[in-house]
This record gives sequence, C-alpha cells and structure tokens, in this order.
Amino acid sequence: MQNHTWMIAVMVCAIFFHTCFVSGDPTEDFKIERLPDQPNVTFQQYSGYVYVDSAKTRALFFYFVEAETQPESKPLVLWLDGGPPCSAVGQGVFIEHGPFRPKGDILTKNEYSWNRVANMLYLDAPAGAGFSYSTNESYYNYLNDDMTAQDSLEFLNGWFAIFSKYKEYDFYIGGESYGPHFVIPLAKLIVDKKLPYKLKGLALGNPLLEFNTDLNARDLYYWSHGLISDDVYHRTLTVCNTSQYWRESLRGNISEACNATFNLSVQQRDVVNLYEVTGDNCLSSDTSQSQRDDLNLGRKTKIFGTYVDLCASDTVTKYLNREDVKKALHAKLVGFTSWALCSDEEVVRYDDRDAQIPMDGLLGSLVKSGHRTLVYSGDQDAVLPFFGTRTLVDGIANALNLNTTTPYRTWYEGRQVAGWTQSYDDGLLTFATIRKGNHQAPYNQPARSLTLFEAYLAGKPPPEQ
Repeated sequence: MQNHTWMIAVMVCAIFFHTCFVSGDPTEDFKIERLPDQPNVTFQQYSGYVYVDSAKTRALFFYFVEAETQPESKPLVLWLDGGPPCSAVGQGVFIEHGPFRPKGDILTKNEYSWNRVANMLYLDAPAGAGFSYSTNESYYNYLNDDMTAQDSLEFLNGWFAIFSKYKEYDFYIGGESYGPHFVIPLAKLIVDKKLPYKLKGLALGNPLLEFNTDLNARDLYYWSHGLISDDVYHRTLTVCNTSQYWRESLRGNISEACNATFNLSVQQRDVVNLYEVTGDNCLSSDTSQSQRDDLNLGRKTKIFGTYVDLCASDTVTKYLNREDVKKALHAKLVGFTSWALCSDEEVVRYDDRDAQIPMDGLLGSLVKSGHRTLVYSGDQDAVLPFFGTRTLVDGIANALNLNTTTPYRTWYEGRQVAGWTQSYDDGLLTFATIRKGNHQAPYNQPARSLTLFEAYLAGKPPPEQ
C-alpha cells in the first residue's frame, strides 16, 4: 500500500509539476551550500530550474534567499527584471537588493539587502534571460509579454509545488523598468484564475506603464535638467516627440523631420548616462566621457536598454561566468557560450511593439480588487522619468475615485530627505520618488530604497522625520 501511494505521488508530480523528487525534502536539491567567496551568513539560499512546458524544452532559473531573521514571519516577494530580457538574478541579486555584491573577485555583504525584511525570490524570465533557456531555439524568435507571463505562472506553480510551505505566506510581486510588463499580467493571471496564492500587492520601480506618457516625459526631463536647449525642446513639442519617433521607428518609416529632431536631441544629451543624469560613469584611465558613445543603450536600436554602473556590470558578469559559481548555483549555459546581464537582441528577439501596450488600466484593475501597490521612481532617471510615472499614478487614482490620504510630502531616511510621496486610500496606492536614485534606485540609493520597501511591506506610509 505504501509503495502504491509513492508511485501515485510520483505520477502526479510528473504530470503537473515537471520537477520530481522521490525522497526527502524536495527543497534540498536546490540548496546552495555556499557561493564561492561569499561572507559567512546564517540564512538559507536556494537556486535552480523549474520546467515550464510539458515537453521540458524550457526551464526558468531562480535564486531564492530566505529572510535574514525569522523568515516564517516575513512575506515572500517575487522579483522580475526588465530589458527585455535581462537577468533578475544578475541585476536584482548581485547589483541591486540581493544579500551580496561582488567586489573584485569576492562577494561582500549588502547591508541593505531586501532579505532583511522579506523572503526574496528572483526569476530570470523569459527563457533566454540570464541562465534560463529553451532547447527549442525557435522559441526565441518572437517573444512577447503574454508568453513571459504564462511561463512565469507555470514557474510559480512548479516552484510552489516544491517550496510548498510558502503558499501560506503573504505574497508580493515586484519588478522594474520594463519588468511591470511581466509583473502586472502575471498578477492578473493569478487573480483571474483564482489561484491559492496569497497575493497582496505589487511593487514597481521606474516602471513603463504607458508608452506615450512615459516616453514623452523624457523630453520634459531632458529640457528641465539642462540636457537639451530651448530650441530642441520646442521641436519635440511641435515637430516630433520621443514616443512619435519610436512608433515610427518600430514601423520602419521614420520621417525626415522626426529623425532630424531626434538626432538633435541625441547630440546634446547623450554624452551623459540617461539612466543617472547626475552620476559619473565608470571610465578607463585614458577615456573621456565624450568618447564613450556606447554609454546609452537607448541610442541604439532598443527603446529600453538596461543600465547599471559599468564597473558593477563587468564585475557581476565575470563572477557569474565562473565555473565554480555556476556549479554552486546549480546553473548551466544552454545555447549560449557565456552568461550576459541582458540577452543579445540578435539571438533572443523580443517584440518591441509590446512596449506600446498600456499597463496603467490593468494595474488599476488590480488596485481596485484590493492589491496594495507601491510605485517608486529614482528621480535621476531620464529614461522613465518620475514626471510621467507620477502623472499615470494620479490618473489611476482619479479613475478609481481614490481619496488622497497622504498629501504630497517629503519622506525621510534617517535625518535626510529621501524623496517625495503621495498615497491614496490609506496606502492602497502609493507613489514615491527616491531622491538621487537612478533607473535602478536600490543600486545607488540602497538605504533609502530599503526604508521605502520596508514601510510598504509593513502597510505604512514612507516615514516622516
């Protein structure tokens, strides 16, 4: 009888979860004993793959770190990154808010890691991002938001089957930049399918929510921060704004006038890094800032690239390409010769037209159904500026007839102003800027970002002085 029960369990596992274990705690197969050159810690780490299709041709890679203390009392947060597609493990874990940051050839403890306040699950999605892969390479030809959301949902179903106790934990989903195009549809799938996960809310950083508003906010940001002249700004208002340029670019028929206006803007403002307009760039000793014509991925063919400090990016890439690191992470390269922070767009082709799909209405429906949402913006980001984000959040609040319960005010980290914030319906929807934050604010403003995130998870407004 016991053997019969065991066989049934294995069959159910094989049919529904694509990842099976025949004895013991299934999470043990994913446990990281120790990452190479990491400092001593007391919390547990796990990583590995979950298949997301019945044919086992696609596997998504995850890194999961328990909260530093009392993990059973803290929520579970799933984090996805943008690009698309870029690695949430590379950027989220090792550059932004994971427990470690590479420094030279070693890992140092990140004192502002988000696993101080939550159990953090990082997912490389879609297949082709980071260590995630598809053995059917034709899958990479035309990836889109729907495919990413569906595969992410399959991942969650499989992951919760393995780490089953976390189904009882309060659950949040977060993402940044293009990431909300994955996060918001995934959350909607969970709600619509009435899945038994305790989804409480969303946290969105410097998000792409609505193509026209967000992209045209760039023009205002460039001008208001002195990156373009009055004349060029006037041209963007009367001849061709940024959203028009990219729409025409995606259709392959950019008008001469629009192209000329955009090029004038590029000539004036692209010498600085648009992902952190007041920050210095990581340059070699014999290279000036004006010589680095590759600092802004956005001036190439992509609407949204990714940015972190170039030195940090290089260090993380070197670390995650080490054989001992891949072994410790239970990771492998399938179809790629080396790990990259973001996938080569010539190999993994994401449908850029999906950038034009508005997310604000879908986000509004999740807020309306009671999912508490934090939207934050590093205020030094010119790629997805807070101007547009603040306008869109206010639009969602007005459309839902939400009441302002925290009027626009400063918030604090320690004794310093950390940003500005406004909340609606007792924190059901909150907008906050992170002062001096770049496109990835947890990277260059880690203390302020953690303070904001901790307040959000606690159901409190960003702190006053």
